Amino acid sequence: MTGLPDERLPRAFYTRDALVVARALVGTLLVHRHRVARIVETEAYRGPKDLACHARAGMTKRTRTLYGPAGHAYVFLIYGMYECFNVVCFGEGKGHAVLVRGVEPVLGIPDDERSDGPGRLTRALGITRNDNAVDLVESEYLWLAPRTKRPRIAASARVGVAYAGEIADAPWRFFDPTSRYVSRPSARSIGLGLSVPARPRPR
Repeated sequence: MTGLPDERLPRAFYTRDALVVARALVGTLLVHRHRVARIVETEAYRGPKDLACHARAGMTKRTRTLYGPAGHAYVFLIYGMYECFNVVCFGEGKGHAVLVRGVEPVLGIPDDERSDGPGRLTRALGITRNDNAVDLVESEYLWLAPRTKRPRIAASARVGVAYAGEIADAPWRFFDPTSRYVSRPSARSIGLGLSVPARPRPR
C-alpha cells in the first residue's frame, strides 16, 4: 500500500451488536493520520450486563462516550500508562464496544514498533485519549476502512476477564490465527472458528 485508503466503513457497520462487529472488524484497516494497520484481534464488550464491560458502572464521565452513538472511538487509560482503542457500536445508550487488541502494520509504522496488544498498538499508531469520542465515519484523521481480503478467523475467551461470572469463558475474542501480531493466541482455539450467533438478541 502506497497511500491511505479512501473508503470508510459506513455508520450501518457499527450499528450492530458488539459480538457481530468484533468479528467483522478482523481484517479491516485502522487509519490514524499517516499510519495504517490491519486489525488482527478484537474483543466484544456487550453493555451493562457484561461484567467485564465499563458500561456496568452506568453513565459516568469516563463512560459517556461508550454510551454515545455508534461509530465513535472510545479511548481510555488502564494501569495509569496504557491507552486502549475501542469502537462504540450497536446504538446510543447500549454501552456496547469492541476493544482492538492487535494490529498488523501496513503503512507508516516503524519496523521496530510492536503492535501486538492494546497498549502497544495505540502507541504504534499514535492514538491517545485526545482521540476519545472522535467520529470514525466523519473524521479526517481517524477512521476504519474495509477489508482488502477475507481473513481466517478463530475465537476464544477474552483475556483477563475471569471476574466476569458465567460469561467469563464466552468466545467473544476474535483473531486471525495466521498473524504474528495477535497478542496471545490460544493453542486450543486456533483454527476452531467457534460459531457465534449472527444476530444476538439485544441486551
